[in-house]
Amino acid sequence: MPNERFRATLADSGYDYESLAREVGVDPKTVERWITRSVTPRRVAAQRAARLLGVAPSWLWPDLETSREAVSQAEIVTLYPHRSEVPKHLWLDLLMAVKKRVWLYANASLFLPEDNLDSIEIIRRKAMEGAEVRIMMADPDSEECVVRGIEERLFDAIPARVRMALSYYAPLVGSPGIDFRLQRATLYNSIFVYDEEMLINQHVYGMYGYMAPILHLRKIEGGDFFEMYIQSFERVWEISAPIEESGFWQQRTAAINSATHPVPPGHGTA
Repeated sequence: MPNERFRATLADSGYDYESLAREVGVDPKTVERWITRSVTPRRVAAQRAARLLGVAPSWLWPDLETSREAVSQAEIVTLYPHRSEVPKHLWLDLLMAVKKRVWLYANASLFLPEDNLDSIEIIRRKAMEGAEVRIMMADPDSEECVVRGIEERLFDAIPARVRMALSYYAPLVGSPGIDFRLQRATLYNSIFVYDEEMLINQHVYGMYGYMAPILHLRKIEGGDFFEMYIQSFERVWEISAPIEESGFWQQRTAAINSATHPVPPGHGTA
């Protein structure tokens, strides 16, 4: 049965078989088969064609919607009911396997260096080997960080944990290939990206982070889950700021300078 939706949309668009095929990067005979034989194209070609014609791919090829849902489901590797139940070696295994990128987004990520002491050095080495490293944590002086402490009933402990975590990660600040930022956004999910795999700590109001679920994803072309969390990471990244500009880092730097270069007695006073 011919694809009449595609035929009508193509006629209204001003394209013909040849011009659309040229823009999409396929043979004109392929475009003809999309209509006359109702062939559903590959997802990439379908998305290009639909964008050119100004409609949704699923409008032209309803089968794609079913396919997208199946692919998205296939991205789910597993779901852990609590972060504490994720095998400790998994965090290190994913980090060790990285070739292209390590993205970390959380309030503190204190458990990573505490559970795997080599994590910080491995992250530095991955950056030196060419991987893109983005680290994004909470600004411990922000109101959002204080509110998080109240919500989890840990109060001052949350900003304190963030400061402790930042002390662990501090050796990475300024290292080649590492972009380290602090953020003040409301934390809905902690996101840990290792190339095409991702662990998401799905936070629950009033619950400690280690009690919240972890979703393990592996990217599959055409799926939605992985890409949705990547977009969330990017949105927060856009409004974050380099750690060197923060009050925390400036205070830390001043304290270190004071400790390593103390003012002799009798100096520095009028």
